[in-house]
Amino acid sequence: MRTRSLRPMWVALCLTTTCVPALAQDARTLQQHALAANCANCHGTGGRAVDGATVPGLAGMPAVYIIEQMKAFKAGGRPATVMHQLAKGFNDTQIETIAAYFAAQKK
Repeated sequence: MRTRSLRPMWVALCLTTTCVPALAQDARTLQQHALAANCANCHGTGGRAVDGATVPGLAGMPAVYIIEQMKAFKAGGRPATVMHQLAKGFNDTQIETIAAYFAAQKK
C-alpha cells in the first residue's frame, strides 16, 4: 500500500524535473525573441533585411561582430542616425542575447 501512496509524488517529481527546464528554456527563448523584435523595423523580421534596404540584415552575422558594433554605437564611437540612441537602451547582457539570436538565424 505504501508504494501506491508515493506514486503521485513520484509522478509530480518526474514532471517537475522534466518540465521546469523546458519552461525556463521557453522563457529565455521568448525573451531573446522579444529583444530581437526591436530590430525588425529597420533590419527586417528575423534580421533578414528586404532587398535594396539601406540598413544591413543581421541574420547570420557573427555574434562578436554584432556585440562590437552595438557597443560602438552605445559609446558613440560609430556614427549613426538612430542606432546610438537605440543601443543605449540595452545593457551588455541584452546586447549579447540579441547578438546570439541573430548569429543563429539563417541569412
